Amino acid sequence: MKALERIVAEKLLKIKAVKLQPGNPFTWASGWKSPIYCDNRKTLSYPALRTFLKIELARTIVENFGEVEAVAGVATGAIAQGALVADLLGLPFVYIRSRPKDHGLENLIEGELRPGSKVVVVEDLVSTGGSSLKAVEAVRNFGCTVIGMVAIYTHGFPVAEEQFQAANVRLITLSNYDAVIEEALKTEYITPTEEAILQEWRKDPAHWNPQD
Repeated sequence: MKALERIVAEKLLKIKAVKLQPGNPFTWASGWKSPIYCDNRKTLSYPALRTFLKIELARTIVENFGEVEAVAGVATGAIAQGALVADLLGLPFVYIRSRPKDHGLENLIEGELRPGSKVVVVEDLVSTGGSSLKAVEAVRNFGCTVIGMVAIYTHGFPVAEEQFQAANVRLITLSNYDAVIEEALKTEYITPTEEAILQEWRKDPAHWNPQD
């Protein structure tokens, strides 16, 4: 039976939530050139896939972080997915802003979170890990324990793995870069030559030059 990471990769590629363009790279907000672009918010527009991901994320939480008392989504991409998962599990839900609101109560965490709660953070995508771990820090600063993080997809950058380890956060994702590349190659979405380009990019994405 096909592994879950490959099943999720197949579904993400099918709806173009993940796009691969080794010959025509994207430019990320960071300025990095990249042969891959991932927008998991697209999954929310497909009811069957939305439900599938909700169930798998919830199952991952129950199986690995059974003592969870609240779910926190990272703004903005994981707000909806986190709320869906929290609803399925019957748990309180909050979401974490990238920066405090500049008016009113100036909240960083939106919703009601009980201090001391055991929290699982939900992400849609993990790249370098920076924004994800800022959300973890916000929950910890509020006086809660982050017992883990679940996400739909990760690029699997070494820098992200190092940062999660340093922050003592266990990350579990439904799919990953390797699974996407394997699935794309199997279905002839990409050629072996393009696969080599994609593998080269991940080694040093910050300095990758498609012209080299």
